[in-house]
Formats: sequence, C-alpha cells, structure tokens
Amino acid sequence: MKQVVRVIKRNEAEKRLPVLRLEIDYELATLYDAMVANDEAQIKKSKLILEQFRQEILRLKA
Repeated sequence: MKQVVRVIKRNEAEKRLPVLRLEIDYELATLYDAMVANDEAQIKKSKLILEQFRQEILRLKA
C-alpha cells in the first residue's frame, strides 16, 4: 500500500511541477513590474506568493 501512495504522490509532483514553474515565472514578472513601479504592496504580495511556491516545490520534491 505504501508503494501505491508513493507512486501517486510522484505522479502528482510530475504533473504539478511544470505548472508551478510557469506560475513562478509569471509571479516573478509581476514582482519585476511592481519593483519598477515602486509598488510596495504588490512587492510584498508577490514575495509572499513566491515563498509559498518555494515551499510547495520543496514539499513535492521530498
């Protein structure tokens, strides 16, 4: 049973990682735009979202 759970989690990670990378790219572009515009609120929001993405990647790769 443990092997089945591992396989399911691995498949989930394989499907989620490419999407997550696209979301990170988009959020990095948003952060860049906010930095250029000196929009402190959006900078904080983007950094928070990027941190959540980072934690998700670590969870998926574990």
